[in-house]
Amino acid sequence: MTTCRLIVDPPGSGAWNMAVDEMLLEWAGATAGCCLRFYGWERPTLSLGYFQAYDDRRRHAPSLPCPVVRRASGGGAIVHDRELTYSLVLPRSHALARERLSLYRTVHRALIAALSGFGVEASLCKASVASLPAPPFLCFQRRAPGDVLVGEVKVAGSAQRRSADAVLQHGSVLLARSVAAPELEGLDTLVGGPVDGHDLLEAWLDRLARALSLRWRRAPLDESERRRAAALVESKYACDAWNVTRGRGPRQNARVRPPARTMNDRR
Repeated sequence: MTTCRLIVDPPGSGAWNMAVDEMLLEWAGATAGCCLRFYGWERPTLSLGYFQAYDDRRRHAPSLPCPVVRRASGGGAIVHDRELTYSLVLPRSHALARERLSLYRTVHRALIAALSGFGVEASLCKASVASLPAPPFLCFQRRAPGDVLVGEVKVAGSAQRRSADAVLQHGSVLLARSVAAPELEGLDTLVGGPVDGHDLLEAWLDRLARALSLRWRRAPLDESERRRAAALVESKYACDAWNVTRGRGPRQNARVRPPARTMNDRR
């Protein structure tokens, strides 16, 4: 079994959450380690996919009051609110990091197994919906192979970002409907009652440990990692040059390339 670092963070801002994910991607590349992180959002936040135009957010009126951050991964916009959010970083040498869809399926199948313990019958999406001239703005109105569905409703999706040495996969599980995205049903509506995020986290950890042959080692961010994340907030994720125009901040890591328009354009 492989020892994997585990971080369960308190709610943070959009800029902080995306900065920590990028910092952990750098960490995995430098150390060849793996880390699973769960985190929340201090207020409802809209994250744009890397390729989305900032002005497209005007297409979605309910989320206009939300602060915005741009992800380093592709796909559609997400309203982060009443959800369980995770990120997983692995070195490129890891067997599951070599093929995009295998990592999606493995993580999502573990989630499906965890949901079954709550009486939720979920499944993997097997095919993308027919292409549209303009794809839906919100990620959870899109479908791609490997997404998690309850019936025909998408309840979980993930996206990837790859550097030269590591891979980041992060994603969301909709626990309940958000006032900033009222058109999206959460698990509570679909199953007729609340699904506790903490209990789901623990069940998912157990299933992931079995699926990935991992043992968990709790290790929160140290001071140097917090400083690096704070620098990424300042130079990138809190800047209009990144969030609005998708420019490159002055200290952005040059080794991390824009995501390819392939399987990581999913969320």
